[in-house]
Amino acid sequence: MTARTASISRMTKETQVEVHVNLDGSGTYDVSTGIGFLDHMLEQLSRHSLIDLTVKTTGDLHIDGHHTTEDTGIALGEAVAKALGDRRGITRYGDALIPMDETLTRVALDISGRPYLMWRTSFSQPKLGTLDTEMFKEFFAAFAGAAGITLHIETLYGVNNHHIGESCFKGVARALRAAVAIDPRKSDAIPSTKGTLGGSGAGA
Repeated sequence: MTARTASISRMTKETQVEVHVNLDGSGTYDVSTGIGFLDHMLEQLSRHSLIDLTVKTTGDLHIDGHHTTEDTGIALGEAVAKALGDRRGITRYGDALIPMDETLTRVALDISGRPYLMWRTSFSQPKLGTLDTEMFKEFFAAFAGAAGITLHIETLYGVNNHHIGESCFKGVARALRAAVAIDPRKSDAIPSTKGTLGGSGAGA
């Protein structure tokens, strides 16, 4: 099987982002965004998806963390999309139900070529470390849009904000791990009746 790896460089006046992914890795990571809690979440994403991940982001944190978080999500989504290629042989769908103590989060995704985020999660405090909690939604919207993924994230219940945020990332990781896996029964086929999952609006 051809190596499913990709590198993305995203440079703007607000951020400089370098991302490398290996979809068939072991969950090793080297992450630095300048936002400690975002680094922690990306490490969880790598470890539980088994996607090897390198992220180096330098952003305008003297303003706030918005551009850094969003642009990291975009670059990561672009890297995953590039590594997937024409999506041939992938399982395509994935889901996970993640408990963290008192919190339970459900994630389902479809590598469909139709980017969409359904977000049913809320926080009771404005920040986790230096990361604004409102940026969790923005990160996943950016990631889903750039990767061409339909992504549903719903926290069924929870109290601790750290657990809520982390369970979302772990849920996406486990669902992504299942969806990008090669189906041995259809390793030569694109999992769509249209024969393509290559772009926005193309899947079925």
